[in-house]
Amino acid sequence: MTRRRQEETPETTPGFAVHLTNFEGPFDLLLQLISKRELDVTQVALSQVTDEFIAHVRALGDTMGLEQTSSFLVVAATLLDLKAARLLPGGEVTDPEDLAALEARDLLFARLLQYRAFKQVAAHLAERMTAAERLHWRPGGLEEQFRDVLPEVELPIGADELARLAARALTPRPAPVVQLTHLHGSRVSVVEQTALVAERLSDRGQLSFRALVADCDRLTTVVRFLAVLELFRAGRISFEQASPLGELGIRWLGGDPHQPLVVDEYETVEET
Repeated sequence: MTRRRQEETPETTPGFAVHLTNFEGPFDLLLQLISKRELDVTQVALSQVTDEFIAHVRALGDTMGLEQTSSFLVVAATLLDLKAARLLPGGEVTDPEDLAALEARDLLFARLLQYRAFKQVAAHLAERMTAAERLHWRPGGLEEQFRDVLPEVELPIGADELARLAARALTPRPAPVVQLTHLHGSRVSVVEQTALVAERLSDRGQLSFRALVADCDRLTTVVRFLAVLELFRAGRISFEQASPLGELGIRWLGGDPHQPLVVDEYETVEET
């Protein structure tokens, strides 16, 4: 009879030992050997293990905890599924059903390792909790023997300077005011700017766009550019540009600058 070496492992069912043809020892050691692949699960008579566990439960009676019984059932069910999956024929597997069964086998083995890891972590936490019960924390605060060795606080300023700083810190500050002027800027009319540009060009005959907007802010510059486009579309002006991105020249082609010009109805242009 081959007897396996017992190693330290968290106990799933304390006191329960199995007696098989190829193994004799604690059930938790059997579980550990299977998880380490040192013992093939197909060589384990799970029905005999179950019968011995039932006899073990009957012998203990009411002293057997529900947690231990549940743990054994979980592990036994996993071992049974794992054994069924391991009994598949070896060699190259091409049948989709057999491939699915092999994947299920690997999943069951991973579940067995996961269960073993959880048991080890639980045992470690139990040891830490037991050790923590024996610890006594020192109450906070400075001990009396060290209070007298603290250096005295020396301020580099006098009482008057300290009072002035305190008064400045305690003086109420005015509440911040949020300005709304930037939300409602001045309006610029495209129609008015079109008439103004036409009048200037008719007087000068030709101007550059830079000279035309020399006295404008950003919003008025945009509106005057729209006015120039309206005059070009109406055939009142022409453009001249010697090179790409060069100076844009605007020439007046003629016509009454005071004659009303129909322009597109743009949305209200406001400064933001």
